[in-house]
Amino acid sequence: MRVQNVKLLFSELKLWTSRRSRWINRLHDGVNGCGKASFSSCNPKVCIVGSGPAGFYTAQHLIKARPDVEVDIFERLPIPFGLVRFGVAPDHPEVKNVINTFTQTAKHPRCNFYGHVNVGKDVSIEELRQAYHAVVLSYGAEGNRRMGVPGEDLTGVYSAKDFVGWYNGLPSCQELSPDLSCETAVILGQGNVALDVARVLLSPIDILKSTDITQPALEALAKSQVQRVLIVGRRGPMQVACTIKELREMVNLPGTRPEMVAADFDGVTAALKDLPRPRKRLTELMLKAALENPGEKEQERRNKASRIWGLRFFRSPIEVLADPNHSRTAGIRLAVNRLEGSGEGACAVLTGEVEDVTCGLVISSIGYKSLPIDPLVPFEPRKAIVPNTMGRVHQATGLYCSGWLKTGPTGVIATTMNNSFDTARSLVEDMNSGNLDVSSAKPGSQIVSALLEKRGVKPVTFSDWEKIDNVEMRRGEAKGKPREKILTVDEMLQVARA
Repeated sequence: MRVQNVKLLFSELKLWTSRRSRWINRLHDGVNGCGKASFSSCNPKVCIVGSGPAGFYTAQHLIKARPDVEVDIFERLPIPFGLVRFGVAPDHPEVKNVINTFTQTAKHPRCNFYGHVNVGKDVSIEELRQAYHAVVLSYGAEGNRRMGVPGEDLTGVYSAKDFVGWYNGLPSCQELSPDLSCETAVILGQGNVALDVARVLLSPIDILKSTDITQPALEALAKSQVQRVLIVGRRGPMQVACTIKELREMVNLPGTRPEMVAADFDGVTAALKDLPRPRKRLTELMLKAALENPGEKEQERRNKASRIWGLRFFRSPIEVLADPNHSRTAGIRLAVNRLEGSGEGACAVLTGEVEDVTCGLVISSIGYKSLPIDPLVPFEPRKAIVPNTMGRVHQATGLYCSGWLKTGPTGVIATTMNNSFDTARSLVEDMNSGNLDVSSAKPGSQIVSALLEKRGVKPVTFSDWEKIDNVEMRRGEAKGKPREKILTVDEMLQVARA
């Protein structure tokens, strides 16, 4: 099948070459289907796969760095922005403001967005490489890292990625319907995503009502019986992966109070002086929440709190425990650890002790994982990344990667921005040095669009997305929310093509 596809592409390329002069004249006289002035066939053409932060930041830097480069962004969903839409917590609207910058990039005369195109299925990487001078893989990390323990497939166990996707409106997660009828939830992992999930589970419903959380999630959380959330990590307080902003939000969350284990903080106060400033401030805030007697006003607030959250350290999951019918989650068995070494490099070592925690909900927040897109693209399964040097994919001239596919799922949006700018710089360097040949014309989206049309695939343009955006904002305004997200691909397409 792949050979046939490549043969078809080559025949299309021959046809394109033979008709190129007429085609160029026609383009100069008209506009393309997106309503922008059509591109010259002589300019360097770059295809970016994925329209999340990595894709848009890569596009932004390329367009700024080279006044002749033309960028096409392909996205599997009909809507852009990736984890900014589907990963950022609903009560963090300020983080989503980066969408304004991405919109400017998408509307740039030398950039086009093609949504609802599944690269690897609707069009192959090899076909894209033939059509463009360079292809940048920026499709992120859509897989889940499994715990690898008995019972993790029981009802009541969810990955944080899927749980976040559920309340943020990711179409593939809308069937999740998590059971929130239990009193205690355990979250495994202590990064920002883990704290986001804890905060959403415990937030007063009046706070969530004014966010862009989905209506089904809002209704489920309004009926939730969860009163206590434990956020569990395998190492100690000085190794937590969250940032101070997220921890402060938990400490100040209305209607809740912290519940820590004082022994977990033995020796921490003495070690404070040697910590880097960001880690020191984070640890001081934890110590204050765990050990200090609160002031009168804070004590009064805590006394009124009906919900509890707590960080639990030196614990690793070894089994999810089932109820007597073996049908759903009833608890989790944790191994008790001790640390060897200190600081960021400290390792958790089993002590042989175990501890059982009763809970009806387990959410695993131990990391996202990138997946291979095509057998011909190099991939390191253990690290779940595409092997690269500064974004240049190994042994694949003209193929690049950015974002989590390049580094693994680490950092915040600003980290991804720098990572993506670095990849764009590598690509521009290769163009300027001649390591990437951009002297010969490439057809770019013109030929890919023809292939997609033959295969019955109709891409969603950025102006189509703006129709979806307008409908969502109108629906949200009627409910006092920033937007009410459309939750199915079918409805997205109906609105886009209305």
